[in-house]
Amino acid sequence: MEVRDGALRPGRHPCPAALRELFAPLLSLAERDVVPLDELDRAGQAALGVPSPAEQDWLTRVLTATDSGGRYAPRDWEASDRTRRAAFRILARAIVLHGRDGQDHQETLRSAVAFGQEVTIDPVLSAIPETAGWRGLLLRHYSVGAWRRLWAALVSSIGSKEGEADRTAQELRDWLAEQAPAGDVRGVLRDLPPLQGPGGVLLPAEQRLLETGDGGPMTDVRLLLVGALRSREGHLPDDVRAVFLGWQRRSAEFLDPTWVDGLIHDYGDRPVRDLAARLVDDMLAQSRRVALAKLRTDPATGGLKIFSRLHVRNERYFKTGDEGDADIGTRIPQLGFFGRQLGLFAVRDGCHVVTERGLKILEAER
Repeated sequence: MEVRDGALRPGRHPCPAALRELFAPLLSLAERDVVPLDELDRAGQAALGVPSPAEQDWLTRVLTATDSGGRYAPRDWEASDRTRRAAFRILARAIVLHGRDGQDHQETLRSAVAFGQEVTIDPVLSAIPETAGWRGLLLRHYSVGAWRRLWAALVSSIGSKEGEADRTAQELRDWLAEQAPAGDVRGVLRDLPPLQGPGGVLLPAEQRLLETGDGGPMTDVRLLLVGALRSREGHLPDDVRAVFLGWQRRSAEFLDPTWVDGLIHDYGDRPVRDLAARLVDDMLAQSRRVALAKLRTDPATGGLKIFSRLHVRNERYFKTGDEGDADIGTRIPQLGFFGRQLGLFAVRDGCHVVTERGLKILEAER
């Protein structure tokens, strides 16, 4: 099934009779406004988290594009189904290669895909076209996370509408500029960890910055600079770069890696503090653009309502709340969770593993 126009509709793939029978009691209760607890308990076999072979087998087929025997059947499934299978296969292969490291699913996938040579020399990963897209996404994730943390830190330095520690734009520029190191931008670029090794192999510069940095705003500024350098033509293969910059991108987007690369060209010979001040201006301008894009009429007052935590009054900025600094979700943990529910993945001795069933269905071993 799928939801269209606010209601459940038939999905692209017919639901097996065993699965319809499983959910029939629960769906019949959904028609009623009040359901006694004992009736709800009897329908619990279709509840989330209750094992059911019929549901597990069908979900495995849907999520891995396989037939009833667990064999890949590309002609029976559409492009989106095959893409979903590819994601499971890439994670499965990453677990085979790095699951023993004891990391979570996201770090396991990053170890296999984001850096190094495995995406090109491993017989499984190199044969999956979607691997390149995952590399582009994971590399871009560092820049997106850096912007989020930088913005959250800036907003946290601002007071409330009561006038406590509200800030002018110049005070906010100074907030970041005062944390910048001495010297010019080219000097900071020279001090960055190496981005590539022999043969163009991608090195984990982003990881080194996060591990060796102090966790302050300038660590995130350096991450943005790394993303800008990676955006240059020739650094990433075309299929990786397309995802790194965005599939639907027609020109430079506000605050994307090529935007930051433009700032490198403009500010290369200038003090780092000047670049820091410019980044604050860019963040404030982007905040205003986003707020205006979300502008709506308030039905209660008839006035305009701006959905933003940052506001300006008499040229002084104040906040109505802090911004989150957590990384944007990649859905990799959820992918791993589904894999465990389906019996494709497991945890043994504190390490992630691919089960025998998972190895067969996902063809994760060569």
